[in-house]
Amino acid sequence: MIQFISSWKSGKHSSLLLVSQEQLQSKKFNFSDKAVQADILAVKQAGQFSADEGELFPLVVGKQIVLLAGVGEESKLTGTALRIVVRKSLSSSFLKKSKEIAIIPFDKSENTGVAVIEGALLGTYAWKKYFTKNQDNQSAGEKQFLFFADRKKAYADAVAVCQGVTLARDLVNDNADVVTSEYFEKTIKELVKGKKNVSLEILNEPQLKAKKLGLHLAVNQGSVKEPKLVIVRYQGAGTKDPYTALVGKGMTFDTGGLNLKPTGSIETMRCDMSGAAAVVGTLKNVLTLGVKRNILFTVGLAENAIDAKSYKPGDVIRGYNGMTVEIGNTDAEGRLVLADAISYLVKNYKPAEIIDIATLTGACVIALGYDYTGLVASDDDLARKLIRASNDTDDRAWRMPNYPEIKDYVKSKIADIKNVGLPRGALGTCTAAEFLRQFTGNTRWAHLDIAGTAFSESGRMYFGVGATGAGVRLLTQYVRQNQE
Repeated sequence: MIQFISSWKSGKHSSLLLVSQEQLQSKKFNFSDKAVQADILAVKQAGQFSADEGELFPLVVGKQIVLLAGVGEESKLTGTALRIVVRKSLSSSFLKKSKEIAIIPFDKSENTGVAVIEGALLGTYAWKKYFTKNQDNQSAGEKQFLFFADRKKAYADAVAVCQGVTLARDLVNDNADVVTSEYFEKTIKELVKGKKNVSLEILNEPQLKAKKLGLHLAVNQGSVKEPKLVIVRYQGAGTKDPYTALVGKGMTFDTGGLNLKPTGSIETMRCDMSGAAAVVGTLKNVLTLGVKRNILFTVGLAENAIDAKSYKPGDVIRGYNGMTVEIGNTDAEGRLVLADAISYLVKNYKPAEIIDIATLTGACVIALGYDYTGLVASDDDLARKLIRASNDTDDRAWRMPNYPEIKDYVKSKIADIKNVGLPRGALGTCTAAEFLRQFTGNTRWAHLDIAGTAFSESGRMYFGVGATGAGVRLLTQYVRQNQE
């Protein structure tokens, strides 16, 4: 956690000093400890430290480490780079074992402060639940950060948002047989407990059957775990104000079904509920921040397991809105669950806009790699606002094409629509989105494909191994910047 401090003195605890080249040249530092200032100038004079981006140099003051971390030229420094520098510094051997660390930024700007906070809290996150021995790489929850800055609402909000990201990461990182649909339901109930402006609708298997959500049910046919559709109605604005619906894909594990995923692709498929986890993380943030907007938080939960009862390639299944779907591939299952969820919202809740988020297609990785979420939208204004939110938060998204002719790719010869498009490659992301669009009616809609961004097998940017919480910061910022 982070505490804000108004003064800093070396020697009391380990410290991280972020130093820019301009600071080093002007000799004007953001703290008053003359002894440390002299030490910094001495190592500069000796040619040992020039404040290049990512450069680290440790000072020993008494029994404590004061780690100098260069950020380069301030005019060229990006928020991403600053977050990476903070993570690199806190994860270095110099500070790795420190439990209490003071962080002194190179300036007092709000953007710098938020980036440093996120670099610290998101960058030092580590999933360690199943280690039998204490590990050296302590997570943010075990470290105490003392942030040398004026207390600002933006900083408190940044800490809160990071907690929502952490919740999403914890959900994704745990075992699939732990984070089941029942676990999701329990987590959501705990979040909304006692909130007067919140109502909850839960469709379990009997309700899904009674209401004929056939696509959702088909995906879960091979599993012994119960499918669920969970909808949280959050009223942060007036009763007559419109609702924004956030819909998350929640495949608690995805084998691919009878179109079984091969070795090398199946091992991390507990992350196929990252969209649902992002919606739950955003729910936590909205409740904490008291966002003044009406929002529907929706998660479609199922497990795509293999059994004699599993749905089959070539089946034709009727969805909630009456459309029939030819199953071209049982591994294109998430869009089926989302299609029924979207149809149910359109008919029963009539939101003004729908934003779905899902680890939907490997094609998105082909198109954009691992650092950008794919965005497909039916409305230019909605797309612009989501891109703005992604830029503001460094939760990156890139808009992909959506055009009338693409609907031809998901046509079926034996049903109303097919769950896989004809083309291969990057266009698969766009055809998957087009499948979803056809269930939205006239509601303005956007789709976020986090297949590449939700999970990291080796660590990238300022994230370690495992879930990244992709989409939580973006969606939180979107609903905050567009409060009614």
